[in-house]
Amino acid sequence: MTTDELNWWETAVIYQIYPRSFQDSNDDGIGDLPGITTRLDYIANLGVDAIWISPFFKSPQKDFGYDVSDYCDVNPEYGTLADFDKLLAKAHDLNLKVMVDIVPAHCSDQHAWFIESRQSRDNEKADWFHWVEPMPDGTPPTNWLSFFGGPAWTWEPRRQQYYLHNFLTSQPNLNHANPAVREALMDVAHFWFDRGVDGFRLDAVHTINANSAPYENNLANPEFVPGDLPQQQQPFFRQLHDSAQLNQPVIQLFSESLREVSDHYGDRFLMGELHGDDPIKASQTFTAPGRLHATYNFNLLHWDGLNVDELKAAITQAIEAFNGTGRLSFAFSNHDVPRSATRQLARLGLRDDQQQALQLLLLKLETCLIGSSCIYQGEELALQDVQDIPVEQMQDPWGIEFAPVFLGRDTCRTPIVWKGDAPNGDFSRANSTWLPIDQRHLQRAALDEAARPASIYNQFSEFLQWRKDQPAIMQANTMSELTGEAKQIVFDRVSEQQRLRCLFDFETLTATFEEV
Repeated sequence: MTTDELNWWETAVIYQIYPRSFQDSNDDGIGDLPGITTRLDYIANLGVDAIWISPFFKSPQKDFGYDVSDYCDVNPEYGTLADFDKLLAKAHDLNLKVMVDIVPAHCSDQHAWFIESRQSRDNEKADWFHWVEPMPDGTPPTNWLSFFGGPAWTWEPRRQQYYLHNFLTSQPNLNHANPAVREALMDVAHFWFDRGVDGFRLDAVHTINANSAPYENNLANPEFVPGDLPQQQQPFFRQLHDSAQLNQPVIQLFSESLREVSDHYGDRFLMGELHGDDPIKASQTFTAPGRLHATYNFNLLHWDGLNVDELKAAITQAIEAFNGTGRLSFAFSNHDVPRSATRQLARLGLRDDQQQALQLLLLKLETCLIGSSCIYQGEELALQDVQDIPVEQMQDPWGIEFAPVFLGRDTCRTPIVWKGDAPNGDFSRANSTWLPIDQRHLQRAALDEAARPASIYNQFSEFLQWRKDQPAIMQANTMSELTGEAKQIVFDRVSEQQRLRCLFDFETLTATFEEV
């Protein structure tokens, strides 16, 4: 087996950029596309293979880009299409692939499609969203609940009907039962592929709704036990969502159509984010032949972290289903959960001064598993999660809804700092930034760490260079079952040329590798 037999995405290390918090180029306190372009050398020098940029499309920013009002233009806060083209060209010059974050399940209520649709029952976009009659007593048509709290249905007086939204009321779900909706999203895919992007991260594909009326109620979750965290106590989790609301089989009409478009362009990558009552089963469904290339799920993204036994169980479950393939993308952090070093430190009972060693160990573990992996901005610096954002400065609508007992997702979204001795850490020269700068992060500013030989950034960079020379990792997606003592994770990566034993010790916080 040779490297040429694997697609680039099957072994890729993908660096996720949250554009609002990466680099501000015009001093308005908000990160933007030109800012990202100025920092691409920093990313390329780390040794990753691709970048994934969270949504930068036109949007009222009620959910910070995941509420799209125009899929084919750039929100003015982030720049212009010309700015994106410059970013793309420089990334490709640096041998970085570029993935953009498409939101196929829902859009903003400010999108022209919804503005037209909500006006009447007989306009051209009348059935582009899920419009349903009320129950005889005026209540919503089903018991479905929103991820962000409250019912998943909102009343529209102009149509005298309810519309569906799995998230905010301002994020109406597109009606994928309508072929015209799918075709419009295929036009979006063509637009960005024609521009030269290398792939899509597809947001929350399990929340695409394509079933037509009559809609059925979700079943009760007989195993529900309120967790310790506020979000685990929401009524949402009292239901089994795959019984009706989520992961509907007809969703695959979308994934198959998108794969057909992708294949037309050759070496492109489709990675779908999903969750569900059984995320592994859902991943297998979404990556069946002719559908998405890989899925990105929450197996390692538990809000309160995982102990070593739980890590083993989560990885084992995934490997048993996908061993020998590149159809999974693993992640320990992203823009939706607390930073990995902080939550895993607490879950593993480690000291604060062990955070950097733990972060490096997690990065090495993640990038030694089969398939691709996603690194969230700041993991290469072992940044801490920010737990002291004042309620009046919070931005995340989910956090604001449940404040002060739940801090939401702002804690992992604060701006990246670049120079410890510069105002705002050289993120921005504005008087204030959209989220506050964490003063602790100044001690691990990105450019300072890149210049320090012993930093996590440089140790991980060296590791990624070593990784590229290992046939067992780069030329096959096969690994043995997990073994090891109580605080160890041990497995072999296997190719025709090499069998590489990988040992991750969570007591000494070290990783060792040997050919066997």
